[in-house]
Amino acid sequence: MNPQRRTLLKTGALAAAMSGIGMPLLARAAQPVRVGYLHTPAVDGQIWTGLETGAFAEQGLDLQMIKFTTGLELFQAMIGGSLDVLSTGAVVSNFPARGQGKVFLLNNVEYATAQLWVRADSGIKSAADLKGKKISTTAGTTAHVFLNRVLQGANLQEGKDVQIVNQRMTEAVTSFISGAVPAVALWVPFDVTVKQKAEGARMLVDASAFYPEAAIVGGWAARNDFYDKNPQLIQSLIKGWVKANDHLLSHTDEAIAALQKKQYPEVPLADLKNQFKASKYFTSGEWRAKYADGTVTKWLQQVTDFFVKTANISNPVPASTYFDPKPYLDIVKA
Repeated sequence: MNPQRRTLLKTGALAAAMSGIGMPLLARAAQPVRVGYLHTPAVDGQIWTGLETGAFAEQGLDLQMIKFTTGLELFQAMIGGSLDVLSTGAVVSNFPARGQGKVFLLNNVEYATAQLWVRADSGIKSAADLKGKKISTTAGTTAHVFLNRVLQGANLQEGKDVQIVNQRMTEAVTSFISGAVPAVALWVPFDVTVKQKAEGARMLVDASAFYPEAAIVGGWAARNDFYDKNPQLIQSLIKGWVKANDHLLSHTDEAIAALQKKQYPEVPLADLKNQFKASKYFTSGEWRAKYADGTVTKWLQQVTDFFVKTANISNPVPASTYFDPKPYLDIVKA
């Protein structure tokens, strides 16, 4: 049975037959939910774990998974009505600040998933050496938010001291490998390709250097009208995620092995384990404390501030408004 498309009763004929012989109707058909996602462990790790273990099916949900390349494309699709909810990285702090989407669930802190790589022949030994150089990345993403923080730390400005080459991440990595640019800001698992094809390349710094002062969080958002009209479904999503998240943390080796075998066969298991370590995960109870004390809101707002500045968002919606912690706090008790 495909774990992404589960129903407990396959046809109305079967249900009718069971009813006719006095057998109880076991369950209603699962409710479909169109879920957009990025294929990186920091974003889809809990989702695939929940589908594998049946955590979402137990909540009566049929997650229809739709893969995208960037969070920007995810939000554009959701705003256009082709998605109900999405799971993404730093972009979760962007469009909701424009009034386009409600954030209701966090996956993790992308502790070291964003990385800055330099070529062996670049002469770049520190962030200060980036001055006058070209850096490829995907604008408006986790990698871009991280790169901005690196440049700030070196007193460098985009457009003035360095040139940002905006490309889809696959093309950004290709440019780096070919030697067209001396540096690339990426997110895992693109580091695997760099290690395999860019001989001598090295990672200059990753996002962990700026934690927790500049934490980048990823999580879930829903289309505004969908969120308002489906509070029970949102609760069911959270309940399924909570079970999946705690299974991922309590049975990590088992869960990552299943994830690698079924969803990331092209990534060696050792590399996938390292990618898992590149994010900072919390148990459901630990997340509850961070929802309740405002830590999550603060983290979201930090990245929103970046987007407000770089994307010139006028009259931005603050994280305290676009993030709704109540459903999670109602479900996960202290």
